[in-house]
Amino acid sequence: MIKEEHEVAIMGAPQGPGPVVSTVVNIQPETAVPDHIVWSLFNTLFFNFCCLGFVAFAYSVKSRDRKMVNDVIGAQSYASTAKCLNMCALILGLLGTIGSIVLVVFLVPALYHAIPQGMRSGGGY
Repeated sequence: MIKEEHEVAIMGAPQGPGPVVSTVVNIQPETAVPDHIVWSLFNTLFFNFCCLGFVAFAYSVKSRDRKMVNDVIGAQSYASTAKCLNMCALILGLLGTIGSIVLVVFLVPALYHAIPQGMRSGGGY
């Protein structure tokens, strides 16, 4: 007897066609809910007008927490609020920055010209 024939004799003949058992694993796709946490952190550090950036950051963290526990609706709600607060903080921060620059550029030279004229006209002490 050849070695392969001996192994077949010991193990038995190959089984015939029988029921095939398969296992199906359903994997939930990752929910693509943006939490805007980087934008919120940026606004917290640079454009924190009336603490809107900080509040947006808190809502972004809440959105990320909701996403971790697979609460898509809650995550979307918190992310939407964070996005709105981020837009408000960014717009108000930019307006404040631009306003400050305009104020410095136009008002400070006008004051430098007005103060010496007032001193020369006898309006001093």
